[in-house]
Amino acid sequence: MTYRLGVDVGGTFTDVLLVEETSGATWRAKTASTPSDQSVGVLTGIGKVCAEAGISLSDVSQVLHGTTVATNAILEGKGATVGLVTTQGFRQVLQIARSYVPGGLAGWIIWPKPEPLAALENTVEVSERLASDGAVIRPLDEDDVRTQLAKLTGIEALAVSLINSFADPAHERRIAEIAAEVLPGVPVSLSSDVLPELREYERTVTTVANGYVQPQVERYVRTLATQLAEGGVAGELAILRSDGGLSSADAAIDAPVTMLLSGPAGGVTGAVWVAEQCGFTDLITFDMGGTSTDVALVQGLTPRIGRETKVGDLTVRASSVDVRTVGAGGGSIAHVPELTKALRVGPQSAGADPGPAAYGKGGTEPTVTDANVVLGYLPSSLAGGEITLDVDAARTAVAGVADAMGLKSPEAAAAGIVDIVNENMLGGLRLVSVQQGFDPRDFALVAFGGAGPLHANALGVLTGAWPVIVPPSPGVLCALGDATTSKRAESARTVLRRFADLTGGELATVLTELAAEASARLAQQGVDDPTFTYQVDVRYHGQGFEIPIEVPSLDGDPLAALAADFDREHERLFSFLLGTDHELVNARATVSGPRPSVAAVTLPASEGPPTPVDTHPVHVSGGSVDAAVYDRTTLRAGDVITGPAIVVEMDSTTLVLPAHTATVHPSGSLLIYPVGA
Repeated sequence: MTYRLGVDVGGTFTDVLLVEETSGATWRAKTASTPSDQSVGVLTGIGKVCAEAGISLSDVSQVLHGTTVATNAILEGKGATVGLVTTQGFRQVLQIARSYVPGGLAGWIIWPKPEPLAALENTVEVSERLASDGAVIRPLDEDDVRTQLAKLTGIEALAVSLINSFADPAHERRIAEIAAEVLPGVPVSLSSDVLPELREYERTVTTVANGYVQPQVERYVRTLATQLAEGGVAGELAILRSDGGLSSADAAIDAPVTMLLSGPAGGVTGAVWVAEQCGFTDLITFDMGGTSTDVALVQGLTPRIGRETKVGDLTVRASSVDVRTVGAGGGSIAHVPELTKALRVGPQSAGADPGPAAYGKGGTEPTVTDANVVLGYLPSSLAGGEITLDVDAARTAVAGVADAMGLKSPEAAAAGIVDIVNENMLGGLRLVSVQQGFDPRDFALVAFGGAGPLHANALGVLTGAWPVIVPPSPGVLCALGDATTSKRAESARTVLRRFADLTGGELATVLTELAAEASARLAQQGVDDPTFTYQVDVRYHGQGFEIPIEVPSLDGDPLAALAADFDREHERLFSFLLGTDHELVNARATVSGPRPSVAAVTLPASEGPPTPVDTHPVHVSGGSVDAAVYDRTTLRAGDVITGPAIVVEMDSTTLVLPAHTATVHPSGSLLIYPVGA
C-alpha cells in the first residue's frame, strides 16, 4: 500500500491527513499548533495519525506540507537582516515605493508607511547600467562591487536587484559569484531569478522578501526533513506553493517567496477536489479557522490565480491563488467599545494559546467559539476529544458582552456575535464574487476549516450560493489539498511588444522557451511527462496595468483570440473598452507534474432514515428549539437530514438551520439546500 501525508499548519490547529492511494481510505488528526516551533506540532500530528492507521512512519511515501513559516516571518517582523545591491542612483527604490495609500486618502489622514524589509543602511549601489533591451550602457565595475559588498556587515541574506536585469541577468549573476567570495555563507537572491519582469520596485521588493524569509524557511524545512528522516519517514518532503502546486524542499528553500500563501492554497485545492466528486465545477471556497477566514473563487475547477501576493502591508509579485482573508475565525474576540457601545468582532484573536474561554486554557475574553457554545451549536468536545468545552466559562465570557450592551441574556449577545461575524465573512465572499463581476448565486459554496461548517448554512442564506457543500473531514481539508495536488514550476519573461509588431509564431517561441526552462527545474525534482499551461499579461497600449489572460493553445495564430479574451475581461472588470492597440507585457509558462491517483471513496447506500444519536437545544431566530444530533460516521449515501440539526465529527461540526436539508452525497459530502430548492 502507498500512503501520502498532507499536513497543514494553522493559527490554532495543525491538521494531518493520511491517504491510502489505492482505496482512498483516510485517517485524520488534529493537534494544537506550536507557534514557537511549528515542526513540533507537525511531528506530533504525524505520529498520532500513523498510530491510528496502524502503520509505521516508514510506510509513508510522501509528506506534502502547507506551511505558514514564510507568512509568519513577515507578519511578525522576524525575518533575516537583508542587504540590497542595486544600480547606482537607485538606492532608495524601496523607500520611494509606490504612491498608494490603502483605503484611499479620505480614510487615512495619517498612514505610517511600512518599513522596507531591507534597511537603507544595508543598501548599496554598484556601478553598472543596462538599457531596457539588455544593451550594456555601463559595464559592471567588479572592484566597486567588492568594495560595496564589504560594507554589508552583519547581514543574513543578500538581495541583488539591478535596473533592467530582466533583460539580461549577466551582471546580477556575476555579483552573486563575487558575493560568494566576499560574503561566504550568505544566501543570495537575484531578481533575474525571482522575478525577471519589468518594474524595478515590484521586482526589488519581491526579491528582498525572498531573502527576508529564506533563512527562516531553510531552517524550518531542513529541521523538519531531518526529523522526519530520523523518525523513519523514507519518503520525500514537498512544500505547497501559493499557486496550489508543490515544490521539492530544496526548490522551496531557493524560492520561499512562492510559498507566502502556502496554507490557504491547500484549502482551495482540496475544495476543488471535493466539488469535482460532487459534480460541481464553479464554486466559492469558504475556509474558516481559528484566527481568520480565507475565501476564493473557482471556475471550471480552476482556481483564479492572481499575480500579486499580499501578506499584511507587504505586496509582492508572485503567482498565488486569489485568496482573500478577513480577520474572522472561531477565536475572534468580541468586544464592546466604551465610546460607541456597538458590538465588534475581531480582528483580534485568542489564537491557540490561551484560546477561547470554552477551551479551559485560561482564556477569559468572549470569542465566536464561545458564542457558538452558548447557542448550543457545538458538542461538548472538539478535535476528537483533545479539547473538552467548558460551557460555564463560555457563558461567563459572553455574559460580559451582554452586560456591556444592556442585553437580558448571554444567548442574545451570542446571537449578535454570530450575526456580526457572518456579515464580516460575507464581506470577504463579496470581494471574490460581486466585486469581481461574478454573481455568487451561480456558484456552490464549499465550506471547510474547523469552524466553516458551523457558519456555512447562514452564509448560504446571505449569498444565495447553493448548494452549500460540507466535505468529509472539513477540518483537515487543507491537508487533503496538500495530498492531492502535483508539483509545479513557473518561468516568466518580459516581452513588451504591441500585437501589431508581434506574430503568433514569435509568441509561441517565447512560451515554448519558458516551458523548457520550467520543465528543466521540474525534472530536477523527479517529475517526467509534465503538462503545460500558458499565460500572458496584456494591456491597451498606454495603460499602466495589465490583465493576465490564459493562452489556450500555441497552434495557429493566438493573438486575435487573446485580444478578444482581453477585451471581454477588461469589460467585465471595468465596464468599458478602449480602441487602442493591444500590448503584450509579460509571458509565463507553468509546468505541472501528474496529479496523484488517489481513489475516490463511495459511501454505501442508505437503508432507511438516519438515526440521531441525541437531541440538543439550540438558540435560533430568537428562540430555543430542539435539534437532532447526528454522528457523521454513521451517515450513508442518500440520507436526508432536516434542520434544525447538528452533524458532529472528529474535526468539525455542521449546523443545518431550520427550513433547510442536508443530503449525503455518495462521495461523503453534505449538500445543504433550502427546503423546496
